[in-house]
Amino acid sequence: MAADRNLSVLPAARGGATADRPSELTTNRVLRNTYLLLSATLLFSAAMAGLAMAMGMPSLGPVVTLVGYFGLLFLTYKLKNSAAGIGAVFGLTGFMGLTLGPMLSAYLQSVPNGGELVMTSLGITGALFAGLSAYVVKSRRDMSFMGTFLTVGLIGLLGVIVVGLFVDLSAFQMVISTAVILLMAGCILYETSAIINGGQTNYILATVSLYVSLFNIFVNLLAILGIGRDE
Repeated sequence: MAADRNLSVLPAARGGATADRPSELTTNRVLRNTYLLLSATLLFSAAMAGLAMAMGMPSLGPVVTLVGYFGLLFLTYKLKNSAAGIGAVFGLTGFMGLTLGPMLSAYLQSVPNGGELVMTSLGITGALFAGLSAYVVKSRRDMSFMGTFLTVGLIGLLGVIVVGLFVDLSAFQMVISTAVILLMAGCILYETSAIINGGQTNYILATVSLYVSLFNIFVNLLAILGIGRDE
């Protein structure tokens, strides 16, 4: 996403390379900065999740979680072109880490082999991200054609989340989680391609997009594995 693009979790349709496309040096710098910031935020998020677990923090509930998430996401978007934007990214990812802590505690304390499920989900998420990123970086394929599909899918996902606040959708959890994983995998391909092909020049927004994708893949893999073991 360029500096004037919409929120990174709502990618807009984008055309191919243009004459004013950033140089390869600029592209490599954006990619490097994105991966460095992503690594730092993942570690910070994990630390906050650990803190929430150590404190025995209860779940914040869907309403507080959604308000906090979209509020911090909006703040990050507004500050994306300033140094304060980096602080906003850490605020967002730290908050998401806090919301993850109670869920991990529930798995570790109440689910047989819960630790194994968590580590398996974490390993699959890491391997999936590495594979998708390596494919795009190596092939340099333009994935901009996925923009409209991903936007529609993410809006649909938001609709499901809202409906889930009022209707029990647990019977469809396996289908929903699988759809989310596929959608987030598409977002990783799309965002990485945008960086490689010059469509994304803001590493703060790129970091948020990739982090949110990884977070959702991990959480939904954990849900699928738990369902698969009748938990």
